[in-house]
Amino acid sequence: MVDFTLSDEQLALRELAHDFAAKEIRPVAWDYDRDSTFPQHIIEQAWELGLMNVYIPERFGGVGLSSFAGVLIEEELAWGCSGIQTSVGCNGLATTPLLLAGSEELKRRYLERLTAAPLLASFCLTEPDAGSDVSAMKTRAVRRHDKYVISGSKCFITNGGYADFYTVYAKTDPQAGHRGISCFIVPRDAGVLVDKHEDKMGQRASNTATVTFPDVEVPADHLIGEENAGFKIAMMTLDRTRPGVAAMAVGIARAAFEFAVSYAKERTQFGVPIAMHQAIQFMIADMATDIEAARLLAWKSAVLLDEGQRNTLLSSHAKRFAADVAMRVATDAVQVYGGYGFIKDYPVEKLMRDAKIMQLYEGTAQIQRIVIAREIFAPRD
Repeated sequence: MVDFTLSDEQLALRELAHDFAAKEIRPVAWDYDRDSTFPQHIIEQAWELGLMNVYIPERFGGVGLSSFAGVLIEEELAWGCSGIQTSVGCNGLATTPLLLAGSEELKRRYLERLTAAPLLASFCLTEPDAGSDVSAMKTRAVRRHDKYVISGSKCFITNGGYADFYTVYAKTDPQAGHRGISCFIVPRDAGVLVDKHEDKMGQRASNTATVTFPDVEVPADHLIGEENAGFKIAMMTLDRTRPGVAAMAVGIARAAFEFAVSYAKERTQFGVPIAMHQAIQFMIADMATDIEAARLLAWKSAVLLDEGQRNTLLSSHAKRFAADVAMRVATDAVQVYGGYGFIKDYPVEKLMRDAKIMQLYEGTAQIQRIVIAREIFAPRD
């Protein structure tokens, strides 16, 4: 029998995350957005509460939560502010390749850094000319004796300006396309340069930077997995992180929905609250249905991971649908507010800006559709 009832432990975890979002994130979210301030203090608080590094196993000092438990947390923190949640949760993206394919020594050395102190790590895949087309990357890694020399630049790197180390993808066989990519751990103090902080439309509480590797040397044992296996590692990583991105999108949509419902009850037009008008009721009803459906997709894609099953199709369904829902619900929330929704003094304007990136990062909505179609039409044994 399928049961969507949360256990007492799961309910307590969700309540912990929600209380943190309500008390520590939501009251300052719009100030952080306005000033594009990095939420260092909130990151430290989240680390103290165990709301960071939730997928790192207990043997490395982490919480060792399931994927499903993780998406419960990510929805609540994104409900508070998705920009701050992006800053808090980025370690999960950066460390997943290490958890999947790193040596035990490499895991211990770098995962324990994050659990011993509120440090950050960044995932470095995207380049100016290599976004959706990963095989077009120009960053190179050349083996020289017992080291690799990495040269190149990565853009749109979350927490790039604050990271202690970076998970970096580079070409070790430039002629092999995506089959010539490898993955490395690169500590910041190896000579990494942060070139630019992006001034973004939304999620302004997260740091997004350009990071350059000017012939940076790392020990050969900092290779994650085998040489030229980086593309496979990256795709496996995104399968595991997209349920969390979907959950974040649900959190944004839920916040916009709640503001819209509250405003519709208070705003009077034609002698009655606008919530009494069928046009508004239908918009609110559609929001509610879409949020419920998006949440279930996020949950199912996470549960498949916890059961040890391949979740490529479901994670793409979840990420694509939930991201589109976040944008649609936030846009409709602005519509419910009318002209006030377009003013920065009102909360839904920020949520609409925040929602847009959900359709772009960790695979655009169009890339998700390509993945879904390939999975549908792929030959099966």
